[in-house]
Amino acid sequence: MTLYIGREASKLWKRICSETTTEINLLAGNWRYILAGLIFQYIHGLAARGVHYLHRPGPTLQDVGFYILPELGQDKAYISESVFTCIFLSFFAWTFHPFIFKTKKIYTVLVWCRVLAFLVASQILRIITFYSTQLPGPNYHCREGSKLARLPPPQSPFEVLLINFPRGVLYGCGDLIFSSHMIFTLVFVLTYQKYGSRRFIKQVAWLVAVIQSLLIVASRKHYTVDVVVAWYTVNLVVFFIDKKFPELPDRTGGGMAPMLLPLSVKDKDGWNKEENHKLLNGNSVDPADWRLRTQVNGKDLEDGNNLQDNAKNGA
Repeated sequence: MTLYIGREASKLWKRICSETTTEINLLAGNWRYILAGLIFQYIHGLAARGVHYLHRPGPTLQDVGFYILPELGQDKAYISESVFTCIFLSFFAWTFHPFIFKTKKIYTVLVWCRVLAFLVASQILRIITFYSTQLPGPNYHCREGSKLARLPPPQSPFEVLLINFPRGVLYGCGDLIFSSHMIFTLVFVLTYQKYGSRRFIKQVAWLVAVIQSLLIVASRKHYTVDVVVAWYTVNLVVFFIDKKFPELPDRTGGGMAPMLLPLSVKDKDGWNKEENHKLLNGNSVDPADWRLRTQVNGKDLEDGNNLQDNAKNGA
């Protein structure tokens, strides 16, 4: 038993080391995209903090979701945040599963590049939307009479730049259309829908996304329109941006990360740049092209040999 555990632990450690090397190589070529996506998360938080200074509390707007769904109350407002935390942590852990499991389909760095691109595009649209029109917040701390509903003018630029994290994030007002929680939730679910391998988990993920939508409205953190707009906006953003990206290399066959091949010149077998790209993308080369290449190379080789023989005979 001890021998078995030790052998499996050794295999796991080798797998982690191998995957770490692969991901570091990928990160070396994509770190700018990761960094830009992370920086924009701060910019998005800064924009949400800025619109809080413009927020003016008022009567809660008429909302169909408020009539249908009973209000959870302040003492149960944590439920939606707890569900969102589970969604976020579950997706984050899944993106790092190639370091642990033998069967893998994704590269962690490449998936996060794509996820951050989806988030940034959606958040840009969100910032434009909630700065265009400020609605009176339906959340408890955004209603009339609450001390947190309005912010006094900032005393210094640092007061704005520091965004009073995490209190400023949890108790923000004015950044309503459309829901940031639903942006993250839908981007994560759509990403797993495409790159995940468990059909049951995909079905559960969509169910949890619907439950999260209902909990956000029931908690009065957003109007129903904020959630509805998020559903079709994020889906459209992911659809159009995903079409612009090349397909990620599939690892289900147990293959390694794409190797760096000399793509600038032909190698000794006559492979050109286009054919190398086909191999990197997991596509096979047309047999007709291969036969033609062999024939051409064979003729070239035969011509070369004839020249050498003629030179020897002449000598």
